[in-house]
Amino acid sequence: MFSIIAAIGKNKELGKNGDLVFHIKEDMKYFRDTTKGHKIIMGHKTWDSLPGKLPNRENIVISRNPVEGADLTVTNLSEYIEQNKDTAEEIFVIGGGMVYFEFMNYAKNLYLTEIDATISDADTFFPEFDKTKYHKTIIKKGSEDDLTYTFVKYVKI
Repeated sequence: MFSIIAAIGKNKELGKNGDLVFHIKEDMKYFRDTTKGHKIIMGHKTWDSLPGKLPNRENIVISRNPVEGADLTVTNLSEYIEQNKDTAEEIFVIGGGMVYFEFMNYAKNLYLTEIDATISDADTFFPEFDKTKYHKTIIKKGSEDDLTYTFVKYVKI
């Protein structure tokens, strides 16, 4: 099954200039703990934004050409989705914006860090989704550097 994980602002802001718009230590820890031991799939730009391969995870990159350092390069996304959409294994989609959009209809779980802030010059956004089609569970609330956030898990009904 596919699960999406992201940190988003009030207007679903994700990124700017190839980087995240929010840098919250507790969110990074939550991301690391949640995805550890799982496959993670991402777009090539997200891969390029990372400091390197994320440890303790199988790093899968969507790209037309082989990606050095990745565990697997997916060149045909629709084929990959079809082959993996019904697996019991949880595969985490970690970005970017277009990749989230492509997986939204197939994701069973959405792990969102909802941040009570807006970024007016963000250039990458999380896709719209119908919250009435999900069961919402608040995992934890917190604050850091004047940012208030909530870890929320949405499970498709």
